[in-house]
Amino acid sequence: MGVFVFLPLVLPLSAWPVARLAEQHLHPRAATWLLTVAAVVLAVCSTLCLALLMVVGTAQLPGNPLPDGWSDPEVREAVPYDEVAGKAAIPALIGVLFSCGRAARHHHRLRLRASRALAGLPPRSVAVLPDDVPYAYALPGRRDRIVTTTGMLRGLTGPERRALFAHERAHLAGRHHRFLLAVQLAGRANPFLRPLRTAVAYTTERWADEEAAARIGDRRLVARAVGKAALASHGAPGATLASFAAPGPVPRRVAALLGPAPVVRSWPPVFTAVGLAAWGAAVGTTVSVLSSANAAVSLFFILQAATPL
Repeated sequence: MGVFVFLPLVLPLSAWPVARLAEQHLHPRAATWLLTVAAVVLAVCSTLCLALLMVVGTAQLPGNPLPDGWSDPEVREAVPYDEVAGKAAIPALIGVLFSCGRAARHHHRLRLRASRALAGLPPRSVAVLPDDVPYAYALPGRRDRIVTTTGMLRGLTGPERRALFAHERAHLAGRHHRFLLAVQLAGRANPFLRPLRTAVAYTTERWADEEAAARIGDRRLVARAVGKAALASHGAPGATLASFAAPGPVPRRVAALLGPAPVVRSWPPVFTAVGLAAWGAAVGTTVSVLSSANAAVSLFFILQAATPL
């Protein structure tokens, strides 16, 4: 295997240009799915790589409960600098597990806190809070709800309110919170994947914008609602749920809505900017999977041969 065993740890760097191309040229729905799947797969592969490095690199340490055959020189030769890599992998793996667990727990607590805050309100699909601070967000759960305030509604006209609600309903229908949580955990597992978290936060907003524009039938109206809502909620306190209400790069979103609707493609040709984004993510993810699988299978057979019956 040699140095290729470390490939899943650094391959997420290749996702940076892919994320940029995807969010600019792919349909927002396709970009969200592509980048989220790539982020999750790359994160799982890098975490598996850390686990393999820890097992092989620490097998020869005194008091290790692993079988004696796992510290065989043939096994250690499969990983360059096995002892150093194994010791470094221990705190790295602990950090990954702790960070992901903390992010998941924080996400869960925010959802519970928001649900409890709405406990006294009528069980309607739209919850209007008597608050002069303008903000709005989609709250997923057993009963999906849109949460907004009187301050936000006062700043919008009737058609703009319908556009705002259509945008938030698109978030709920598309289960965008799952994509956001997945890329957030992937970024915690491997810091090189954090740009994908930013990209998916933008593409989910664009996805909801396009769904709202299709439902309302007026792209300029949705663009105006997006701009006014973002300006009104600027500086509002943290009443959001793990980026559910994050406005994203508003000027880019408004500019996209003022242009033609993006074309939905099943799979773009490779010799285009769109194709480079899609195929680049697919190739990078496949290489990472194959590298991790090759490392796992190779180590498995080496350990089987080294472990006495």
